[in-house]
Amino acid sequence: MREIDELVNVGDPAWPELREMLSASTVPVQVLPADADEGRRCLLQMQVTARSALGALALNTGGLLLDDGWVRVFGGGPGTGGGLPSLARANRFPADFDPLWYPATGLVVGQDVVGGVFALNGGDPAGGGRPGVPGQMTYFAPDTLTWEEMQMGHSEWVSWLLSDRLETFYDGLRWPGWREETAALDLSQGISVYPFLWSEEAHADLAATSRRPVPMREVIGVAADFARQMGPADPGFLGDV
Repeated sequence: MREIDELVNVGDPAWPELREMLSASTVPVQVLPADADEGRRCLLQMQVTARSALGALALNTGGLLLDDGWVRVFGGGPGTGGGLPSLARANRFPADFDPLWYPATGLVVGQDVVGGVFALNGGDPAGGGRPGVPGQMTYFAPDTLTWEEMQMGHSEWVSWLLSDRLETFYDGLRWPGWREETAALDLSQGISVYPFLWSEEAHADLAATSRRPVPMREVIGVAADFARQMGPADPGFLGDV
């Protein structure tokens, strides 16, 4: 086990380079203010250093909002109350450091407003019903209700989010006016789409769907319930929001 000072005080932290990437990104991005104590709690439980993008985000940001908040990346946000949940809160870290605790199916690191969830695979992805290999990013897709392999690690995923590839990734999940609807949300809300994104009706004409802001927990909960009922499998833990 490494102590918190060993994790924080490194000679080559990732934050300066990451901050430059955020400034140069063609994707609109907002950096939320960090909670210093919560960020350190995240690092200690994850046992990652500030050399990593994961550690840098936890220590130096309260999370990221990309594309006017369509994608939300967890960092060292507030441990309680409003705002974007911290990595610790989203993943239900123990209140005090526990060297024996780890996220069984992987670490939830982000979400989008229509119920998509980004997670970093743990040591046994197949055992948790996830595709890919340990340390690889996966995405729970709200239009298929399945986990999809992303074939990249966390640092590459952050770079990917800041590139023009994000628009291509969400082709078929965004409707005319999505940006304005997203920007109007607060951080506890997502967008409920009906007919549901996994329905034939939504696939045929997304622009004709009915949409309204609801608690983000409801958006993810409905998708998880339908995944369990309709298959192919229980998606497991999708983050505590």
